[in-house]
Amino acid sequence: MISRHEAIALVREHVGSESLINHMIAVEAVLRALARRFGEDEDLWGITGLLHDLDLGVLGDDLSRHGEVTVEMLEGKLPDEALQAIRVHPGELPRKTRLDSALYFADPITGLIIAGTLMRPSKSLVDMTMKSLKKKFKDKRFAAGANRDQIRACSELELDLDDFMSLALEAMREIHSDLGL
Repeated sequence: MISRHEAIALVREHVGSESLINHMIAVEAVLRALARRFGEDEDLWGITGLLHDLDLGVLGDDLSRHGEVTVEMLEGKLPDEALQAIRVHPGELPRKTRLDSALYFADPITGLIIAGTLMRPSKSLVDMTMKSLKKKFKDKRFAAGANRDQIRACSELELDLDDFMSLALEAMREIHSDLGL
């Protein structure tokens, strides 16, 4: 498996958008927190989250092969479990493992948290509250791209929605300076 340093280099090489890079780093943080919670391999889960959208820099608007192109780019660099999770995270294929599910529901929560943070006067994760996050979650028009049903899929791993949202928020707070938030 490649190192985090190598993974970051791949992200910088293939992804031009700083907001997408921040999203990928945020998903990494949430997956690392989930791995700790479930006693899983934190590096494997984190690097999977970091690289999950690697193909978005090459695909443009054609998302029909999203996930699959990333797998092709990473063949031989990540274990099959990571490649499988990346392949299924867009939601078109069935989730079979904990990592599959975790990546699927961790992906959209980061967008909701970042959007909510940017609406705050401070634009800082440090003072983002669960109360505010829950309010934003209930407003379907706010950050409409953050699929609420996908986030609710945290129940696949027997996680309560509030617990998951709190875990994700805390994981992102820990790296707030990396995200510029």
